[in-house]
Parts: sequence; structure tokens; C-alpha cells
Amino acid sequence: MDVRQVHHIAYRCRDAAQTADFYEKLLDLPLAHVIVQDRVPSTQQLDPHCHLFFELADQSYLAFFDVASEEEIVQAANPDWAQHIAMELSSVEELHGALDRLQAAGIDVLGPVDHGFIRSIYFYDPSGHRLELTCRTHDEGDLNRFRAEARSALDGWTATKAG
Repeated sequence: MDVRQVHHIAYRCRDAAQTADFYEKLLDLPLAHVIVQDRVPSTQQLDPHCHLFFELADQSYLAFFDVASEEEIVQAANPDWAQHIAMELSSVEELHGALDRLQAAGIDVLGPVDHGFIRSIYFYDPSGHRLELTCRTHDEGDLNRFRAEARSALDGWTATKAG
């Protein structure tokens, strides 16, 4: 198997038009495709919905479902920090520009947070999904070191969790 990249990440949204306005105007993501259907293609279940796709620079997509029969999305089932969409920017300067733009639009933003290899800001879209804008700050060679240490770190976590 040769998985090359993410094609799309899909979440629910409360309102398709409000979602499109947010992602197009504040994050400059073009609305690339909209599918309006009465039935879910995979199950043929009757559940009218609108499926929105916003294109990222690498030609992957953020996708959202506005389901007509459900007015509320319950985000409380997950800790908000654990479920989020992270999108990469090209520089720290671009990250600070995004921070300024979001704050000027009245969006509450957490950060920048320095994670040691990336720097990130966090905020919410109109449906309550947590978003992260991030840029790489790691040194040359760090990714190879992270990869080499990954299995050991996972094994340590598994042993600790098992108690």
C-alpha cells in the first residue's frame, strides 16, 4: 500500500453557509466542491445533507457535512484539544499574520504555542471544531531523530499506561 497524502478530513458543521463564509474569508480556503444529496452514498440511508469541500494548497481537502435532520453537534464527547484539524503554514511570519487576522475578526485565539518542533495557534470555527494553524520550526535532522525515537517512546507509554 502506498498512501501518499490525506485526501480529506471530514467533520460535521451546524450551517453550511456559515461554514463556507468562515473558511473562505478567514482562512482563504476556496470552496472547491459541494454535493447535496438526499441519501448517504455508502449506506443509502435517507438523510438529506450538504457535503462541502475546501481545498488546501497541496490539493487535499477539509470537508464538512451539514445534515438537515440534526440541528446540534455535540462536541463535548471529546476533549476539545484531542480532536482538531491542523493546517500548516509556511513560516512563523505567516503564522503571526494569521493570528492578527483572526483576532481582528473577533476570533479568540490561543497561542502562539511553541511545541519545540512546530509553533501553533488554536481557535474554533463556527461549528465549534478546534483548528490549529502551525508552522515548522524544527532543525535539520530532527525529523529523522523523531522517527528513530518513536517506537521506544510508544513502548514506554504503553508500559506506563498498563501500570
